[in-house]
Amino acid sequence: MNGMNVLTQSPRSKIAREGVMEFLLVNHPLDCPICDQGGECDLQDQSMAFGSDRSRFTDNSFTGKRAVEDKNIGPLVKTIMTRCIHCTRCVRFGSEVAGVDDLGTTGRGGDLQIGTYIEKMFNSELSGNVIDLCPVGALTSKPYAFTARTWELRKTESIDCMDAIGSNVVVNTRGGEVMRIIPRLNEDINEEWISDKARFSYDGLKRQRLTTPYVKGADGKLAAATWEEALAVVADKLGSAGSSVLGVTGGFVDAEAATALRDLLHNQDSESLYTETPFVDAAGGIGLRSNYLLNGTIAGIEEADNVLLIGTNPRYEAPLLAARLRKCWVHNEMDVAVVGEAIDLTYDYDHLGASSAIVSQLADGKLPYAQTLKKAENSMIILGSEAFKRDDADAIFASVQKLAAATGSSVNVLHQAAGQVAALDLGYQPGVPADASAEFVYLMGADNVPASVTNDAFVVYQGSHGDAGAATADVILPGAAYTEKDGTYVNTEGRAQTTRRAITAPGIARDDWKIVRALSEFAGDALPYDSIAQVRARMTDLAPSLTRYDSVEKANFTAVAASLAAQTKGAIAPTPVKVQTRLQDYYITDTITRSSSTMAKCVKAAANPISDRA
Repeated sequence: MNGMNVLTQSPRSKIAREGVMEFLLVNHPLDCPICDQGGECDLQDQSMAFGSDRSRFTDNSFTGKRAVEDKNIGPLVKTIMTRCIHCTRCVRFGSEVAGVDDLGTTGRGGDLQIGTYIEKMFNSELSGNVIDLCPVGALTSKPYAFTARTWELRKTESIDCMDAIGSNVVVNTRGGEVMRIIPRLNEDINEEWISDKARFSYDGLKRQRLTTPYVKGADGKLAAATWEEALAVVADKLGSAGSSVLGVTGGFVDAEAATALRDLLHNQDSESLYTETPFVDAAGGIGLRSNYLLNGTIAGIEEADNVLLIGTNPRYEAPLLAARLRKCWVHNEMDVAVVGEAIDLTYDYDHLGASSAIVSQLADGKLPYAQTLKKAENSMIILGSEAFKRDDADAIFASVQKLAAATGSSVNVLHQAAGQVAALDLGYQPGVPADASAEFVYLMGADNVPASVTNDAFVVYQGSHGDAGAATADVILPGAAYTEKDGTYVNTEGRAQTTRRAITAPGIARDDWKIVRALSEFAGDALPYDSIAQVRARMTDLAPSLTRYDSVEKANFTAVAASLAAQTKGAIAPTPVKVQTRLQDYYITDTITRSSSTMAKCVKAAANPISDRA
């Protein structure tokens, strides 16, 4: 309206705002000294800014404050529902973002309550985000409860390594201990959310830790040793093995450590470098970088109008990517189709069938959906990494490349291990062959290696946790976890990012690349770098994309991959690709989550969401 004059600081405006705050606080318990939200509470901030310095509320036997029974919604989110102001942010998050309608409202007026109607677990892999959304202390972190105040915490910006998405996080520490992990805004990757595994598995960082080197004695038992003793034993065995040396990197290995291990083995004239997770040889294999990346990018999903998922359940393999898919399905009317087992994706999709052979039928144009993909303006094919563990992985990947070439779709690989892409960039071969053999085997955080590879070899295990790999070792070298070092990780779309050291590693554990550098000196052929800057300069020489931080290089050679795929022979087995279909399987997938008591509670609660609540 022309000539309108809005006064936001007039006496009448101030009185109106004070009245609104008075209504908000009329039933809210003023228990800030014992509330975990204290210090970062929206209601506190609004009250300070717009509230009055006095209240007309009088507490007497007739008009007492409202009290509401607390709800038990699982082992992750603590509820004190008397504090709830009925903003319904948690309800809307569950319904709109997570796609899980467990939370809702019951009652009317003063009797209105937010809960699950019947007492049950909030069955979502994104449930912890309601803690950040709650403007009061009604929903707080159960594992974090009464452990620290926000002003006591040191904040370190880092990235999450529990999956291959590379979610941006803030690691809060106090006294050399990780107290909590919360999300950091990055619209290109995780937006403002993080998964429950990223948020709550931090207690696994301090359990089952390797804090000192161990060397196996003549009696066959591991005994604690000094760094000098352990490295001397390893260097002696390394020298006697000659070129019969094999190295394997696990899912949490950073690019700096993988670079150092690569150079160490090359000094031994060995090319036997492998990652723990397999890939394929078809269509050029790892020779073409675009073959093993999510080429359409995570943010690019929002531009797609049709997505075909093959052998993957993104809800449990990459929850933030699944949330992005749901967002586009809701707001952009994106169509989704699935080849593989029927899964709960929290949104509708066309199930083309469970048989993996459907992929080759689509590539040959024998099914109508191939024409649907072709007509789409921007279609994406997302292939899960579980498919690469099959004997017919090459045939599946070749068919995906053929289908993409025929329909104009982009080929996108969804990895699950944070360290996989960087290792492939450095030239590591994906997956350890069962028939690989060597006198000396170096396991760097690798816990899933065929027994035939390690049975007759001298095994060195370097890692942060005493897991399956450590059980097979002759020498154990304690490394740092991802919150304890500056390290480079490349996510599934090819974006290089860095973790930041939030705390120091426990005991005398050290950064992984520093351990390898020290070992090379004991072996008499020292690696030519002494600082992380020098290591990163070496990384730039080997693979420049590793140090182009926070940028995604556009895929190329897709036409070459398609032509090479046409030469691949072999049939696809009709059995579906095995994927995670249950929430309880999501919580424990690696060494850190296996050491986490919080994740163990989640498994128990998810298996019995109603009858056996945590």
